Amino acid sequence: MTSRPHHRPMTPGSRLFESLVGGSDPAQVSEAAERAATLLVRGASRTGDAEIAERLLHLADTEGIEAIAEVWAGSPADSLAGCLWRLYLLRQWVYADPLAVAREFEAGRARAQVARVVAGVADPPGPDELKAMVDQVLRGIAEGDFADVLFRAAAFARVVATGRAGLPDPTGPEVQRMLTLAEQLESAAHLELRHGLG
Repeated sequence: MTSRPHHRPMTPGSRLFESLVGGSDPAQVSEAAERAATLLVRGASRTGDAEIAERLLHLADTEGIEAIAEVWAGSPADSLAGCLWRLYLLRQWVYADPLAVAREFEAGRARAQVARVVAGVADPPGPDELKAMVDQVLRGIAEGDFADVLFRAAAFARVVATGRAGLPDPTGPEVQRMLTLAEQLESAAHLELRHGLG
């Protein structure tokens, strides 16, 4: 075994910090994310404009889910930005795999009756009906009460989590992820009712 002399670690000097480029301040990113979410949710709900509702609905389509993730993905679940991220993620998932979503929703709706009713999915819940439901939920940001939007999305996620748990060979993490999403959205909805998020 060779012995290597110990040397002191280099300490970064001011020139190193000055030479580093990029990397936004996380606090500023968080503040900007919340401001944007507040403008979208509060501004859109005041207008009740169908055109704005459609633009909000297709925000992830036009800007890309990656762009939305960059802004909102790190936001707390009980913030407007965090809620919007979860809502767009839910829509993206439904559109990406509507057959699997329909199968999981179908498997859960008999055992989660109340949540099924709150979610408001047409009967029978096929892929097209689930897409229509998730779009209607997102339109609610501009056309309705944001707490209702969150309650409906939470109920939908709860039915899906129940369905996943009842299917053959469910994986614990998949069930838990959907259940966590349902709980986060429901908790945010209660906060919105009490004193408003953001």
